[in-house]
Amino acid sequence: MLSLLVLVLPLLFSMVHGAPAPGPALERVGIVGGQEAPENKWPWQVSLRFHFQYWRHMCGGSLIHPQWVLTAAHCVGPEIRSPEFYRVQLREQHLYYRDQLLPISRIIPHPNYYTAQDGADIALLELEDPVNISSHVRPISLPPASETFPSGTPCWVTGWGDVHDDVSLPPPYPLKQVKVPIVENHLCDAQYHTGLYTGDSVRIVRDDMLCAGNKGHDSCQGDSGGPLVCKVKGAWLQAGVVSWGEGCAHANRPGIYTRLTHYLDWIHRYVPKVP
Repeated sequence: MLSLLVLVLPLLFSMVHGAPAPGPALERVGIVGGQEAPENKWPWQVSLRFHFQYWRHMCGGSLIHPQWVLTAAHCVGPEIRSPEFYRVQLREQHLYYRDQLLPISRIIPHPNYYTAQDGADIALLELEDPVNISSHVRPISLPPASETFPSGTPCWVTGWGDVHDDVSLPPPYPLKQVKVPIVENHLCDAQYHTGLYTGDSVRIVRDDMLCAGNKGHDSCQGDSGGPLVCKVKGAWLQAGVVSWGEGCAHANRPGIYTRLTHYLDWIHRYVPKVP
């Protein structure tokens, strides 16, 4: 995860918490310590593809509206590329099997994004056409601004990323899931200072970030941009976007996610609220 979960296309996926199965990734993303997801779960999960010899999976994402996908800014920026280089695959049990890739009309990374460690690691993708909502494909609900997702909230992260540091998800590339505990920001920040020579006054985990995971349970390369979802009062809400971290599933290094409640106003500048 400083193997960040951050995918930087200019370096050919060299810093991606995003790039998965077929391709190198130095950033963080992927599911460690989990299992294959049931076919009827996580109907909002998407795969973001970039054309490099073929339409490679590079990051995850989530459907938040019939015409909008949420992902990490490091998956598409900071340099903005033409939407024609990208495609979106809706919920798929195995990558590359029965692909039905959808074109994108607009890419909107957050204007404050530069690197994942600096925050604002969030981006919106507008699909050319709205998708048909069904039991198999439907949007995830965004949280109310007041939701804090305290420690102990049951949360899951999903994706097609690496299964261990530098170990790609093997064929047939099944969607994986892992349950991850929320780690309170101050504790997470203290854990990230363990073994580092930066002063404790230097904030690593910022207010627009959220931490989840522990030793043996985490996201990894290729999971970047994917959703961290939590069950609150019986309803699934998206709490975060897979962003970055140091290694995958290491002690004192929880996964770091973009905290969605921090960016609701920005999201709704573009995305209509779903009734």
